[in-house]
Amino acid sequence: MERNQVEKRYTWNTDDIFASDEEWEKAYAEAEGMINFAGYAGRLGDKEQLLALFKAVDKFSKKLERVYLYASMKHDEDTRESKYNAYTARCMALISKYSAELAFFEPELAAQSEEYLNSLIADKDFSDYDYTIKTLIKRKAHVIPEDQERLVALAGETLETFSDIFSMIDDADVPLPDIEIDGKECKLTHGTYGVLMHSTDRAKRKEAYEKYYAAYESLLNTITATYFGNVKKDVFLSRAYKYNSCLERALSTEDVDAKVYRNLLDAVKKGQPAMHRYIADRKKILGYDKLYFYDVYAPLVSDVEVKMPYDEAYEYVIKGLAPLGKEYQALLKRGHDERWIDVMETEGKRSGAYSTGCYGVHPFVLLNYQETISEIFTIAHEMGHSLHTYFSSHNQPYAKSDYKIFVAEVASTVNEVLLLKFMLADTEDRNLRKYLLNYYLDSIRGTLFRQTMFAEFEYEAHDRAEKGEPLTKELLCEVYGRIGKEYYGEAIEHDYNISCEWARIPHFYRAFYVYKYATGITAAINIAHRILSEGEPAVKDYFKFLSSGSSSDPVSLLRLAGVDLETEEPFEFAMKEFADTLAEFEKMMNI
Repeated sequence: MERNQVEKRYTWNTDDIFASDEEWEKAYAEAEGMINFAGYAGRLGDKEQLLALFKAVDKFSKKLERVYLYASMKHDEDTRESKYNAYTARCMALISKYSAELAFFEPELAAQSEEYLNSLIADKDFSDYDYTIKTLIKRKAHVIPEDQERLVALAGETLETFSDIFSMIDDADVPLPDIEIDGKECKLTHGTYGVLMHSTDRAKRKEAYEKYYAAYESLLNTITATYFGNVKKDVFLSRAYKYNSCLERALSTEDVDAKVYRNLLDAVKKGQPAMHRYIADRKKILGYDKLYFYDVYAPLVSDVEVKMPYDEAYEYVIKGLAPLGKEYQALLKRGHDERWIDVMETEGKRSGAYSTGCYGVHPFVLLNYQETISEIFTIAHEMGHSLHTYFSSHNQPYAKSDYKIFVAEVASTVNEVLLLKFMLADTEDRNLRKYLLNYYLDSIRGTLFRQTMFAEFEYEAHDRAEKGEPLTKELLCEVYGRIGKEYYGEAIEHDYNISCEWARIPHFYRAFYVYKYATGITAAINIAHRILSEGEPAVKDYFKFLSSGSSSDPVSLLRLAGVDLETEEPFEFAMKEFADTLAEFEKMMNI
């Protein structure tokens, strides 16, 4: 289907950002003209000048966000359209220019006395920026001189080369072969591989698995060198900014204490027996003498089909999220009726789904809707992101409106958990109930257990590199394989292919990112449980979190919703949720 064949009501309304490309060009020129911050250098010890700079940066950033949002959304409508490719490239150039010109800001402000910085925090004129200044005080020891900061800023694109190289390898150079699907010869792609891993045809799963990993193994030397280069980049930056480790630097960028990372790893290790039991159950249900990694996504519950047209599915999501109250439901309806959402799959459109937005404009969602159960959950997930953005933008000044990545998956996952609990309560279909329990188990397995396994691998790889140990392919495969055995247990055959899985994970090029998925689902499970068990008081607390933006550190903001990740309790509850769900699933499956 081409885009011009889609009903207008199923397309997002980019006119809410700019009514035309001409308006975009005008705004881009205005943003470009605003990059004039060098005159403030050397004057940040003057409160009046500093406040003027803060406000000038806010004004520019608001304009830049809107310009970039329009360009990226128009690009994603049809990635074949070179005009909008050029628009996004121009935006990236503008961001680089802005970063280089403002390189003086943090070193100069950090060089001011702590007494001066604390006086800014106490000054109501700086109330929009007090958290920015508080985090700067924490990072004072890690701020480098202006000339060095400028060099790092100029080297920014070069330092990201390893990620770019892996993307090129992954998207274009991995020699994925042809495979026969439904009697037709077609290319084995990342997408078709994912589909085939969920197939009921075991021989086809095995064939796809072996061909897929053989392709990566053929480039393992190159991928190893690329990943090691990326890790060395992380080591360089952590040392340049005077951190004790790559992990410390990564967590400091979001103002998160390392005890959160440790709590996650410790709790998931304690919860591994339930994971081992689930893998053993999978082997029993499938009736295999030996279970392999190409069996871990095979469906355990068959003959389940819930097909809903988009509008019906959207109404069902609104109904399922009733525990969040009428205001939340009304906003969901606005999103549907006011064209916040681009719904249909069309030629050239970006695949997948996401939520996006900028200050002063409502959020937007990209979907490629298909009539499946998982797509109903996708609606709930992406609207969770969007309404988090909406509440933060409407309750915080611009400087505090953008929440940290650390909490970015919380609201989306709360919606998924609430919807799943609603569906479980709403159905009398025994088979559908089995399917939903299995869906929940696999969600927790994939997001909490698997991402924590990734996080443990990243930690060990960086720790070894920091100690001067070369990361060879043999070492990386040994480390990944050993950690995998701890997580999956003895009920599954651990082969060489799965030891090489690290080589295909794009998130590893953004170090210490994946653990946030695990902490996100942990927080979400706890929040959803509290909402369902306590009602309105828990909803009010949750709305405080949704409305908090980045007004404080993200762990403190989650405490507003009743979750303290600096303690063990939330992680232990998430492990209990998995174990309890597994027990119910086992009972229904007569295991």
